[in-house]
Amino acid sequence: MTTICVDVMGSDREPPVLLEGVAKALELDPELKVLVAGDASVVEPFARDHERAEALVTTEVIAMDEHPASAVRKKKDASIVRAASAVRAGQADGLFSAGSTGAVLTAATFGIGRIKGIRRPALTLAAPGISGKKTVLLDCGANADVHPDAIVQFAHMGRAYAQVVLGVEEPRVALLCNGSEDTKGSELALSYHKALAEGNCGFVGNAEGTDLLAGTYDVIVADGFTGNVALKTIEGTAKFIVSRVKAAAGESKRAGLGALMLKPALKTVAGELSGDEMGGAVLLGLRAPVVKGHGSTSAEAVASGTLACARAARGQLCERIAKACEKAE
Repeated sequence: MTTICVDVMGSDREPPVLLEGVAKALELDPELKVLVAGDASVVEPFARDHERAEALVTTEVIAMDEHPASAVRKKKDASIVRAASAVRAGQADGLFSAGSTGAVLTAATFGIGRIKGIRRPALTLAAPGISGKKTVLLDCGANADVHPDAIVQFAHMGRAYAQVVLGVEEPRVALLCNGSEDTKGSELALSYHKALAEGNCGFVGNAEGTDLLAGTYDVIVADGFTGNVALKTIEGTAKFIVSRVKAAAGESKRAGLGALMLKPALKTVAGELSGDEMGGAVLLGLRAPVVKGHGSTSAEAVASGTLACARAARGQLCERIAKACEKAE
């Protein structure tokens, strides 16, 4: 059995939505056990009704608007803090939470701990591609300022993720930049390019923003500032397209009929871009898998994130990252 600890408190959605997702995950994976962290009134009834669920009763919650580091220090019995501690203690093999990104990053980094030698953990997302091929993007927002050595570690971590989760044998790595030429980019980007080229990490050159959803590369690396801007731009573009299609559908009966026929396809595309299929972003560089779901997550995304976390644990993702980075050193 693989045990995943799921924090059901602190997200924008009510706990029953997250519990519905946990129930789906248990139904889909007979080899999965779940340690559910949250208020006693929420987690204890669920654990009683589900054979492979155990309650981790907590008394505090870290809200979305709280300062992450301060809240993690002060609220020792918060669900995300206790969940991370449970993973470190060996009660669970991985962690899923849809709480505050900062709180999850802080609690997981200090509670679970980094892999030896890893400078910075990185938020990682498998973005959909035009050809059906996914592209691993990191860092998606954990580290705004990154040293070139850390970018090389991101490349090694992204390659390990692509191998374990996506089944790519020899992942090709690119640097997100404002042009494909080696001479393009700021001084910082050029320093990243130089480090990657010397890093024995499958680096093949620069990628442009248009490559993010094209499936051109297996892994695209960036500092957290650049990666987060790129990710939010994709999400905003997707919302814009959906809203304009809806508006156009109301202009005539013919347009409405066309929109109705396209609705299933649009829902599929929206689900891919929202990250529901993968359950959220994975925090790589820690001693155990951690998946961070959207604050406004759905039951389907919670199920996907919990299952993805279990797959990463079974595939020994963290051990493979440790070996890859050790070999690089």
